Amino acid sequence: QVQLAESGGGAVQAGGSLTLSCAASGRPFGGACVAWFRQAPGKQREGVASIYFGFDSAAYADSVKGRFTISRDKAKNTVSLQMGSLNPEDTGMYYCAVKKVPINCHTTWAEAYFADWGQGTQVTVSS
Repeated sequence: QVQLAESGGGAVQAGGSLTLSCAASGRPFGGACVAWFRQAPGKQREGVASIYFGFDSAAYADSVKGRFTISRDKAKNTVSLQMGSLNPEDTGMYYCAVKKVPINCHTTWAEAYFADWGQGTQVTVSS
């Protein structure tokens, strides 16, 4: 089992930036598929971005393309989500998760396929 710890959430004004971080303990990410999800109040949780930790390939939801960047830090065993040009629609709880099996990382974001989840970190964007 991978233990996930998230950090970096906070409050910013529209147009600002934030960087979230997800650290793994217990087991290293290795060749894992790691994804970021978010959930706004009263809405379903949705996938935001994914990355193969070993291959360093990435994919993004249409709503964040060109604004968010997911990346890995092999030395620190962390996955980050750089968020820029934030707007109020980006407000929500952000979670990182590790897929049970590292296949179809960028094409299948169903929550049932992710075994390990972080506690979530709040992002609030004010207009």
